[in-house]
Amino acid sequence: MHKTGIRFNRKDFEYDVYSLVRAFYPHSDTEMYYEGEEPAGEYELLLLVTYRKDGIGLEILRDGETVLQREAPVDYDRDRQETKNVLKRLVYGSLKELTGISLPWGDLTGIRPTKIPMKLLEEGWKNTRIADYMRQTYQVSDAKCALAITIANRERAILQQFDYEKGWSLYVGIPFCPSICLYCSFGSHPLDRWKKRVDEYLDALIRELAFIRDQMAGRPLHSVYIGGGTPTTLTPEQSRRLLGAIQELFDLSQVREYTVEAGRPDTITREKLQVLRQFPVSRISINPQTMNQKTLDLIGRKHTVEDVTEIFHMARELGFDNINMDLIVGLPGEGEAEVANTLSQVEQLGPDSLTVHSLALKRATRLNLFKDQYEEISFENSAAIMDKTQECARRMGMGPYYLYRQKNIAGNFENVGYARPGCEGLYNILIMEEKQSIIAAGAGASTKFVFDGGRRIERAENVKSVEQYISRLDEMMERKRAGIEAYVK
Repeated sequence: MHKTGIRFNRKDFEYDVYSLVRAFYPHSDTEMYYEGEEPAGEYELLLLVTYRKDGIGLEILRDGETVLQREAPVDYDRDRQETKNVLKRLVYGSLKELTGISLPWGDLTGIRPTKIPMKLLEEGWKNTRIADYMRQTYQVSDAKCALAITIANRERAILQQFDYEKGWSLYVGIPFCPSICLYCSFGSHPLDRWKKRVDEYLDALIRELAFIRDQMAGRPLHSVYIGGGTPTTLTPEQSRRLLGAIQELFDLSQVREYTVEAGRPDTITREKLQVLRQFPVSRISINPQTMNQKTLDLIGRKHTVEDVTEIFHMARELGFDNINMDLIVGLPGEGEAEVANTLSQVEQLGPDSLTVHSLALKRATRLNLFKDQYEEISFENSAAIMDKTQECARRMGMGPYYLYRQKNIAGNFENVGYARPGCEGLYNILIMEEKQSIIAAGAGASTKFVFDGGRRIERAENVKSVEQYISRLDEMMERKRAGIEAYVK
């Protein structure tokens, strides 16, 4: 495997440089180290980043020979953000020159690119001025500028419909799955190993929910999201118990959206859907990821394409009128033809929203840990594939409404949520734009406190281990208490 090294003469902005190098060389084994340290080995490509008194220098070596040298002046006392922008432009421009490749998102490395146009819209900027700024400052392509600005405008229009700053959202995590998918990096627990402790987990979860109710008393609850894992791994009785507890504990009169991520079709039954209908659940997800059986088998999904269709029609029959479907592009062995087949079948079903994920090969996934076993399988994503997903959404009457990016995302693209008007996932907007505090319960759940209109963010993390969550719940509730007290005062 190709090896790339990055050497810094001091610790500063390492993640931003590393992310850009990985975007240009996604299949390279990339390592970082500091001047004075021994490199981990020989590198085919080596970047030397040098912070000097009045500027930043970059030298790129291939097989030990210098192939490019560039530098950029910097006023370190002026603005740290501008220093970072100068560095990223230097690295991006140099790698673009070296490879002949332009990245769709330019030198942006963060996961929330729409926060840039959102902030500028709130400051009164016009769309054309924002597009110019994104192109000049971050080298974002015309197409991605248009996408980000379109989404920011739609999000802003939705958020202006209610006083989101006075309210909060609730996330409830169910960390169990029937099996662990090849690409998954979430803290999921195989149900067959934890089946006997699910009720014990629910005991702890409901206790944490009661604590949250007490702490957040007097604040309007705007959205509820039950995710995972796979929430529908719960039995009908367990699901009824959890949903009943939420209804009893919280005032749901101002809830604008109540989502249950039903997720994998192999966990969904008519009885489980009927339980959801007994409560004010307004939105569900049925997530095939792909409609190609060969891929489903490869990635560890224990259901068939026919199961997806059957469950979707069953949900419609039971009255669910806001159904989201998740797809992943860039899955192993899938190219344009396979994605086109998936889109054709999804279009026939006609969901109300569609979330398109670009595969991200995170370190913790089995796909990455055992990647040598998949060397002969291609991982393809392209502008043409992303265009196909957008065209399919448009034909179904959907427009883009939220967007985020991940580390090591296929093709340097993005994850996009499309929705018909009125079917946008409010929770998705709130969490991506960081406009509202989200209090999270359950193993692996991450609470996010939003202060000063999003200018300051603080987090309180729950442990991922189910066993640790149950045994250390008091500790985690105390961890939340300080954040909640600061937020509600």
